[in-house]
Amino acid sequence: MAKSMFYRYLLDNMSTAVLRLDNQLNLEYLNPAAEMLLQVSGKRFMGAHISALFRDTAEAMVVLEESARSGHPFTQREAHLTLHHGQQITVDYSVTPLADEEHALILELQARDRLLRITREEEMYAKQETTRELVRGMAHEIKNPLGGIRGAAQLLERALPEESLKEYTQVIIEEADRLRNLVDRMLGPRIMPHFDYVNIHQIIERVCSLITAETGGTIEFVRDYDPSIPELEADEEQLIQAVLNIVRNAMQALTESGTDEPCITLRTRSVRQFTMGAERHRLVCSLNIIDNGPGIPTHMLENIFYPMISGRASGTGLGLSIAHSILHQHQGLIKCESQPGQTQFTLFIPLEQEHGQRD
Repeated sequence: MAKSMFYRYLLDNMSTAVLRLDNQLNLEYLNPAAEMLLQVSGKRFMGAHISALFRDTAEAMVVLEESARSGHPFTQREAHLTLHHGQQITVDYSVTPLADEEHALILELQARDRLLRITREEEMYAKQETTRELVRGMAHEIKNPLGGIRGAAQLLERALPEESLKEYTQVIIEEADRLRNLVDRMLGPRIMPHFDYVNIHQIIERVCSLITAETGGTIEFVRDYDPSIPELEADEEQLIQAVLNIVRNAMQALTESGTDEPCITLRTRSVRQFTMGAERHRLVCSLNIIDNGPGIPTHMLENIFYPMISGRASGTGLGLSIAHSILHQHQGLIKCESQPGQTQFTLFIPLEQEHGQRD
């Protein structure tokens, strides 16, 4: 392999975004990592001025021009850049003049958004795992005396002299059963998921039909599907439960708030090279569940996936916790963004499971 081809091969396979600019700050090369970070096509923008890639670049242009003129490198930490289509990103970037080529520059960008998000996700996973273990321990401690209470009530019922007195023992038995069911729900899925190939849109349609039946069709569903998404490896029943929990929460928020023209939007997309935790996935299915309800209070947003956290007086606070556990078993992730008038839950599910099994 020729030396120039070898260097090109290395650049093409780097995870750092690399751009080469000529002395007029026109784009001569960008590697695939740069295309993904800047969300541009190399062929389309080749030869374009660097300002075509970013908005509000006056300050950055001064830095680039000064570096090209003086021949001195420059580094900027946690710079906020606005891409050509308006999205903002946070990056560390460095500018390196090429010594053997007059005024040409190498621009390297490292996305900080992803690193900050990975750190937040790892902290969230650690906290939720600790909470989950605490809940499991507490749940088992609760179930043991409940079994004794129920058994004693059954024995007492047999010894009662009058039939009318059995009404009280039935109350004890029924309440013990209710508490046991609540504890089982707190524990979440207790079996490993059974992976098979499923269609995400069939799962969504099943959930829509269930919610429509519950509400009598009073909530409008807007579907925005990407038909190119392939089947994914998942436990169908568990995934239905996770999506149903989130959509039902949206339905209850819309109903209880009396929102005019209540609407839930369901949007699917495929996302390439997406990082969840410390693992990077080649292809991920993204499902957005968006409602036009009152929103989630800001002070609750960071804790909504913990068990027993609910904004509703009659809520158990288990639906989102169970959904999070199911997504975690699928190596996935749930995010939430909320403001008055719009709440969006985003589910990310890898389209290839490392430990998935297909019968």
